[in-house]
Amino acid sequence: MTRTSDSILPGGRGLTFWGQWLVAIGLTTLLLCALAVYKTGTLDTQYRILAVIAILASVPAYSLLRVYHKQHGYLTGLARLLCGWLLLLACLTVVAFVTKTSELFSREVALTWAILAFTAQAASYLPLQHFSRRYHRQLQSERTSLIIGTGDLALELADKLVRHQHEPVVGLVASDSAELPSNSLYPILGGLEHLRALIAEYGIRRLYIALPLAEAEQIEGLYIDLLDASVDVVWIPDLASMMLLNHSVSDIGGLPAIHLNESPLTAYPTAAFTKAVMDRVLALLALLALSPLMLTIAILVKRSSPGPVIFKQQRHGWNGQVIEVWKFRSMRMHDDQDVKQATRNDDRITPIGRFIRRTSIDELPQFINVLQGSMSLVGPRPHAVAHNDYYTGKIDAYMARHRIKPGITGLAQVSGCRGETETLDKMQQRVELDLAYINNWSVWLDLKILIKTPFTLLSKDIY
Repeated sequence: MTRTSDSILPGGRGLTFWGQWLVAIGLTTLLLCALAVYKTGTLDTQYRILAVIAILASVPAYSLLRVYHKQHGYLTGLARLLCGWLLLLACLTVVAFVTKTSELFSREVALTWAILAFTAQAASYLPLQHFSRRYHRQLQSERTSLIIGTGDLALELADKLVRHQHEPVVGLVASDSAELPSNSLYPILGGLEHLRALIAEYGIRRLYIALPLAEAEQIEGLYIDLLDASVDVVWIPDLASMMLLNHSVSDIGGLPAIHLNESPLTAYPTAAFTKAVMDRVLALLALLALSPLMLTIAILVKRSSPGPVIFKQQRHGWNGQVIEVWKFRSMRMHDDQDVKQATRNDDRITPIGRFIRRTSIDELPQFINVLQGSMSLVGPRPHAVAHNDYYTGKIDAYMARHRIKPGITGLAQVSGCRGETETLDKMQQRVELDLAYINNWSVWLDLKILIKTPFTLLSKDIY
């Protein structure tokens, strides 16, 4: 199955990625070889092997972080380049450690190479991005397009083509049963009977069919009629009314398939594996670093009120499976089936509980959940099963937020949606952000959320 959406490798942006990657890896390889020869007088075998491994490992490392995505700004692109380079260096370090070959390399060569190679890549990034975007815009400007359709879908498509793709749209063509818009920025050039003449008159290179699904028979007839018209034909399905989740298009044995709803963890297995490794490594490091604090909190919780130190609550995890989430107990024991959330000045919260909730220290045992694999560092926050049962019938696609593993922090939390959701609108907003996270998930997005999380821990909405 061939996937054409944004995945671990750069599908539609292939030329953008591979061209810039080739320049970057060429610079780093030349620098490595030059430094090795300068230091040792010859290019020893270990440096040749290192160069080959660096070339191979740079592809998934840079692809995962979408280093050369054409839509990045310069500073964002440099930040991704730095993260990609550090990830590549980490991979090379692990390989050297596992194979016990680190002593074969000069530390001076390795350190100098790490600094100079990134500097060279950073210096070449701006001109490469400028050239890539200029070349892309030139190609797009040479492609004159025409849209068949006059409805909302056609108008939205025209706006996106002009604003985001820089693709000229000469106008719209009305279908047989079309209702003409009263106000449109794009001229309606005629009906379907004028299509052939319009293609010839305007030198059309690409036709977009943006008609309602109810006109499927007409769409098929149009396509067959245009097979010999020497133009590209693109069909834009009218799926605006559907709540798509991580949607994409693929080919299954020659049959086009539209994925309306798919978990990122199954859609992009390589990126999902990277997320799982990153989760466990960072969770283990966090537990080691925070163990003295966690021991102190455990003692204080035990002395605060009767009950266990760890509060274990059933919540829904990936694909709606019930998992057991751990927290330091911050409340006096109460019925787990109670739908009521913690509120400001809640008398169920103990004094030490108020402090650990206010500082989010009560969430630290969830690093153990991450090590177990039931949670992730980043993802939609898991809600109690009773809360999920309550909201499922009140908010559309509420349970769709479980199409990825729940996290200790998430997009909703760093976007201001923390604390009590005392109204349905607040929960709706949180769910929308959770679904936006699933639709836009990437390793880079996880890193950004992790970096932002510490700055949100003292939010006034946490209690």
